[in-house]
Parts: sequence; structure tokens; C-alpha cells
Amino acid sequence: MSPCADIWTLYRVIVTALSRLTFQISVLPPPPPRYTVPVAYAAGASNGMAVPVVETNNIISHPEGGCPLQVGEGTYLLKDDLHLATPPPHPSEAPIVNPNPLATVPTPPTSGVKLSLLNIGPRNKTPVFTLKESVIAPAFGDGNPALAAPAVKEGIKRRKPKNNILKSSSSFVSRVITHEASTKRLNDRNPEGLFAFANINRAFQWLDFSSKQKDEPLAKILFTKAHMLSHDVNELTKSAAHIDVALGSSAGDILWYEPISQKYARINKNGVINNSPVTHIKWVPGSENLFMAAHANGQLVVYDKEKEDALFTPELENPSVETIKSSGRQPLQILKSVNSRNQKSNPVALWKLANQRISQFAFSPDQRHLAVVLEDGTLRVMDYLQEEVLDIFRSYYGGLISVCWSPDGKYIVTGGQDDLVTIWSLPERKIVARCQGHNSWVSTVAFDPWRCDERNYRFGSVGDDCRLLLWDFSVGMLHRPRAHQASARQRTSVVASNSQHPNRLRADSAGNRMRSDSQRTADGHDAYDSTVRHPVEPRSRTALLPPIMAKEIGSDPICWLGFQEDSIMTSSLEGHIRTWDRPREGINENYNGHVSSPVISASAPKSGSASAIAESAVGSL
Repeated sequence: MSPCADIWTLYRVIVTALSRLTFQISVLPPPPPRYTVPVAYAAGASNGMAVPVVETNNIISHPEGGCPLQVGEGTYLLKDDLHLATPPPHPSEAPIVNPNPLATVPTPPTSGVKLSLLNIGPRNKTPVFTLKESVIAPAFGDGNPALAAPAVKEGIKRRKPKNNILKSSSSFVSRVITHEASTKRLNDRNPEGLFAFANINRAFQWLDFSSKQKDEPLAKILFTKAHMLSHDVNELTKSAAHIDVALGSSAGDILWYEPISQKYARINKNGVINNSPVTHIKWVPGSENLFMAAHANGQLVVYDKEKEDALFTPELENPSVETIKSSGRQPLQILKSVNSRNQKSNPVALWKLANQRISQFAFSPDQRHLAVVLEDGTLRVMDYLQEEVLDIFRSYYGGLISVCWSPDGKYIVTGGQDDLVTIWSLPERKIVARCQGHNSWVSTVAFDPWRCDERNYRFGSVGDDCRLLLWDFSVGMLHRPRAHQASARQRTSVVASNSQHPNRLRADSAGNRMRSDSQRTADGHDAYDSTVRHPVEPRSRTALLPPIMAKEIGSDPICWLGFQEDSIMTSSLEGHIRTWDRPREGINENYNGHVSSPVISASAPKSGSASAIAESAVGSL
């Protein structure tokens, strides 16, 4: 072989080797993500085959000039958008199938992101807004010696759950991811900063909103199959060294979680007390141990975080009560009373309201009343200390989804499947206004306590139409019905109203047909006499309130709304947590224990103001 051929052969070998090396370098995968899952079903996989998926991280963005909220007091500017990572399904889960035949992308498997906010600093982040009477009810179960809490000496640390969630071998908890510098972050953080707990699909995150690493959770719990649907923080027991969080899941299991020590306890394990999903959960006001959970089968259950579970059997003290319960005509079936002497194990109390889903409930500021909304379209106002339903109101049509109280406890606001936000008066026991502005179901309603006073109120609502709406109303504005006759009819007392409607007829959604009440017994008497059932008020006799601001803030349904002293926050179905800064001149200042508000007075509304627009709408009905 000639020297030229040898050189040419060597050249080809070198070029081939270099090309292969270049190709290998070009196709090198990116650095592995922080957290990986070996094998799992990809969301929306059509063939059902197991494919590798990875867990992504939260992403935070700071939109410039995006989505401002224009309101009378100024402009709320979008500060940031924190997008929570949707975790991949667990390997044991079946493939996710999108039920929409026209969908081109899989729907993230999530129940909607809800937030529980917590501030443990010395400065109180909640404005002082007390009732004029300043009456605080006794503690729940106060008269039952079996529920008397043992005396706790000062300086004794609060009891924590027994199980370490980091070392858990439970099949309920898949794994726990903690930030590598979580201890340092907790020690260095602003003591007045805001903590947030958030759920998305089968993940539950503990976030520090005061940190520069806002997108990096302090801890993240992944569950095997259950989704956390609701959670709440105990404001009474919170401190820099202790936080009590209650979590309700789609499996019915409840977790008592202490994030600082990473300890937990499992309550209602495997649904031993109630095996239906927990739709809403809240700590009982003024209680260190008790919390209330609403289940999808229409039951309200009060649990003690420190009690063990036991197989539950209803306690029926008197046969006549059992007969009424079997008829299904009682608005509240007490399957276990808080006054029961059998309090060695959970539940502390168990009530059945209906055979349909309880959507949400809210405790009143006076810690005596409970407002409950159900999928059957009813708002039920309870005296939960006495375990009785006082009033039952109905939606215009469809189920009710959300409920909240005004800071002074005088008004209840609900949202539901009728696309309406409705204002109810507790003292007058009636509907006072319907708020029209949403184009789909209203998922959450909340008052803005920093813009409320004794006569003027601000609240917000969000819904499946991806919109945020703000509303203003005043006491004088809501008492301007169409005519004096209508006013006289509306202001008739509850007792007189019942006597004028002996047949308890109610209008349907069309407003022109009447149907008899199915809650009457065969002999014509009500199965319960203490509860007042209110008929649906026709539109012609109900004030109509327009929003002062309506804004589409995203592309997926909004499912939570919260007001802070310096911001408005929302969260969406797919995990977007958005924060708007308040206008600098719009933040109220506390004085003499009350809250000032720049909301325009109803007595002298200015031209073009929200109050003037609303009053003209009320007067035009």
C-alpha cells in the first residue's frame, strides 16, 4: 500500500472518531432533576404502559405590567406568579384518562390548589373588628366533664404527634422531600413573614412566602394514592416552635401534621369512622385539640387530634329520635352528641345533615354559629354549641359551593352553581342581595377585613370562569327594595312569614311555578318545628348588586381567594398562586381598635362610585 493510501486511511479514521465524539457530546442529556421517580404512569397516557416520568420543580415568575386590578382606591399590581409543580402519579395508580373526547392534552390530575396562610410573628396580621356586644360563646363541649382538658402548666411544651414522617413506613405516605437548608432558612427568616401550606394533586407543600427562595418548599409530602382536598392551621396553638396542621384527604383519612418537628398522626385511618372523602376541614375556634371535618356523604364529624380511633356505631338515646332519623325529615341527625359521656376515642361528635355532599362550612366570628353549604342547594345556619339547625335557605338553583362570614358576623355570603354570589343577613334571617357577574360556578368567596367597617363591606369571589370579582356594599344600600310594599314583605319577621305561608311553598328556578314542600309528614305537620325553612325569593323582590371590578386572571379555573394586609392572593386549579400588591394609599390603618375604610359611604355616594352604581341597580329592580 502506498504512503498516500495510508495517510488517507488514517485521516478517515480520525474524522470518523471525531464525528462520533461530537455526536455523543451533542446528545448528552441535561443534568438530572433534583427529584426523580423511577417509573410511573404518565398523566393522560393512552396506552396504559408504564413510562418514566420526573418530578418538576416550582416555577416563579414576576410579570411586568401584567393583569393589574383597577379599583376605586387604586391599582393592585401583580407581584408574582408561583406555579406549583404537579407531581406525577404514583406507580400504583391507574393511568389517567381525560374524559373530554375533544381534549388534545392531558388534564393535570389535581383537586385544585387551596392555601392555608400562617403568620407567627409578634405583629398581628388580622385587623381588629369586634362585635358591638363583644359576646364570645363558651367553648364547644364546655358542659361535658368527659371533654375537660387537663391542666397544663406554663412552660410545658405542646404535645406533638408520635410518628416521624421522614422515617415513616406507612403505605399512605409515599415519601417526604425536605429542603437541604430548611433549618438555616427557619432560623434566618423574617419572624413576621408569611408561611403557606398548599396542596396540589397528591402533594402537600410547606412554603415560606417571606423567603427569597419562595419557590423552593421547606418540605414536600407525597402521598401514595390520596389527594389532600382541604387543610387548616390552628391559630390558637401556633408559635415559632410549634404549628398544628389538619389535612383531609380524598380517601377519608386525616393527618395531624407538625411541620417543624416533621411529626404526624393519622386519624380516621382507613375510614374507620367515616370512609368518604373529607371535603372541608377546620379547627374548632378556641380549641387546642378539636377540629371539624365535612365528609362527602353529608356528615359533619368533630375529631380530637390526640384521641385514638374506634369503630363507630351511632348512639341513639331515644327511640322516637331514631324514628325521625329513619324518615330522613330531620335537618340534623345527631349520631353522636358532644354531650356524650363516651369520649375515650374519636369521634367527639358526629352529625348527619343530608345524603348529599357538604361543600364547605364556616364558623362565625362570635364562635357560636356555623354556616354550612351543601350540594343540594341549601345554606344551613346552625347553633353548633347546641347542636341544632336554626335556618335553611335555598340557592336560586343548583348546589352551593362556598360560604364565608362578614368580619362582624352580621352577613353570610355564598357562591354556587347558579353563577351567583348571594348575601344573607343573619339578624334578619333573610336574603338581602344577589350579586351577578360570574359566568360559571363560584368556587370561593371571602371578605376583605382591611376594607370593612361597621357599615361598609368589601368581599371578593373567584370561579370556574377564571375571573376575580370584587364587590362593595353598605348597610343603607341593601335596604332599598323596589317599592314600599316589597319592603314591608321583605322585612316581615320570620314568625309572621311562616304564618303567612302555611303550605311552605317555594318557587322553582323559573320563578312562575310552585311546588309543595317534600319535608312535610303525612299528617300535614313538619317533622321538625325548631328549624325555619325559607322559600326562594323571586328576583323581582331581591336587590341586585353588580361588581366594582371583574378581571380574568388566568386560563384555568380559580379555586381559592385570600386577603392580606398588603396583598390579594389567589390559587388556581393547575397550581398558579398569584399575589397582587395593594395600592400604597389604599391600605387602612387601625385606630382605637377599629378599622378605617376608604369605601365610599352609602349615605352620600359620589357620582360614578361603586356605591352609586349599586344603589341605582337596586332601585331599578
